[in-house]
Amino acid sequence: MEKPFAITLDIGSSRANKTGSWRTERAVYTNRMPPCNDACPAGENIQGWLYEGEEGGAGYERAWRVIMEDNPFPAIMGRVCYHPCETACNRGQLDEAVGINSVERFVGDEAIRQGWTVSVEVPPTGKHVLVVGAGPSGLSAAYHLARRGHTVTVREAGPMAGGMMRFGIPRYRLARDVLDAEVQRILDLGVTLELDAKVTDLTALRDEYDAVFLAVGAQLGRRTYIPAGSAAHVLDAVDMLRDLETGEKPLLGRKVAVYGGGNTAMDAARTAKRLGASEAVVVYRRTQDRMPAHESELAEAQDEGVLFKWLTTIKQVDAGKLVVERMELDESGFPQPTGELDELDADSLVLALGQETDLSLLDGVPGLVVDDGVVAVGPDMMTGCPGIFAGGDMVPYERSVTVAVGHGKRAARHIDAWLSGAVPEPVVRPALATFDTINTWYYADAPRAHRPVLDRARRESTFDEVVLGHDESTALMEARRCLSCGNCFGCDNCYGVCPDNAVIKLGRPGESYLIDLDYCKGCGLCVAECPSGAIQMFPEEI
Repeated sequence: MEKPFAITLDIGSSRANKTGSWRTERAVYTNRMPPCNDACPAGENIQGWLYEGEEGGAGYERAWRVIMEDNPFPAIMGRVCYHPCETACNRGQLDEAVGINSVERFVGDEAIRQGWTVSVEVPPTGKHVLVVGAGPSGLSAAYHLARRGHTVTVREAGPMAGGMMRFGIPRYRLARDVLDAEVQRILDLGVTLELDAKVTDLTALRDEYDAVFLAVGAQLGRRTYIPAGSAAHVLDAVDMLRDLETGEKPLLGRKVAVYGGGNTAMDAARTAKRLGASEAVVVYRRTQDRMPAHESELAEAQDEGVLFKWLTTIKQVDAGKLVVERMELDESGFPQPTGELDELDADSLVLALGQETDLSLLDGVPGLVVDDGVVAVGPDMMTGCPGIFAGGDMVPYERSVTVAVGHGKRAARHIDAWLSGAVPEPVVRPALATFDTINTWYYADAPRAHRPVLDRARRESTFDEVVLGHDESTALMEARRCLSCGNCFGCDNCYGVCPDNAVIKLGRPGESYLIDLDYCKGCGLCVAECPSGAIQMFPEEI
């Protein structure tokens, strides 16, 4: 009688039967683009630094250094960034998004407390770059250019560095010791800062430098015509916030009206309350859901007692009162007057209708194209004039600190390439790690920790920071809520579930596993059970 095939094999290991020859697909470890990284205007490797920070202890400094590769302002960003990374976070579809912004603030504050520094690790290039404007974009460019070995001079028209981070964001949102510490860290790299040095004739300076980066912020308040009596008290929100920073306390009276619906309007109204106004009313011609101010700004203003008058415009300003008109939205959402007039008591009116950039320094520069108050630039951030680059508020992009910081980094990369004659390598963007690629069964429930806030009584009478930071244990727990979307974090799941023992643990930094294709049958079990979606199946080439 013939014996069954299974028992006719010689005694020994079954690994003699190389089952990999049965395979029609192979499993491949891949790196998808985490949605938080994809959404960050500053281009931070968010998942990378969260991974380092999850260790705690020495991991905080490693996390900080990963951030500093892209963004020199982690402590500032942890206060003023509106965190689009959290809106994109896949964990938001599971329970709540990871508090990325709060962890970044903790890491940034820890760096200031510990005195961590960065240095220039490359030899000097001999090239000299002028940066016009010491706001977030200009300082970011200066930082990255200095670390690439270039000599950098920053010329700032104002008396202090920081731009709109200092003159447009009140102290209750951004403590000035934090701002000063992170600006000083950039200057310590050898960057020269010239204050009260407004550039009025760029043409005359072009030949003194090898390249120029323009980062003039939008520090002019946009005006509109409103009939006003001789005794009416009307001032601009941008000027008001700037004067307050330089030590001039504006006289607003007991009842203050703020005209506008953006973040600057929220800051002006909240500042008015802190300066002693018993009533601050924001007048906005559209509805709340169409307000450009961020939800967090609006919520904090409402919590502090700021009042709102929706669907209202201002027709006339007189001493102690405003004449306002009720509006209604048409089919396209544009406000239309109704003819219904009313009066509103107000000792002063603060205009917060947006900002514009002073572009007078560009007069006579050949090749520059200015359209609708902004400068046209290419994908490399270069203007129409060779060697002159621009970024931040003066180019046609969204205006925020984070966007400006990202512009500075990108411009520095292209300036460096332009000065060296090299062609920047194209940035390859891997496929996005979407929620459906994550195996959420493996992740435990972990409620988000929300940052504490200052008591309302203190918020109304001081400029102390309103939103406070996490302590170490809370920040560590928040970092550990990261799902590591699309990237391997060494959980050993693939190693444990492989029925053919085809997954080999390497244990080398940056190299966790290797698939032995002699035995991988292409069953896809490792792909199905990978928590972060870091393994994909590809057709086998025959």
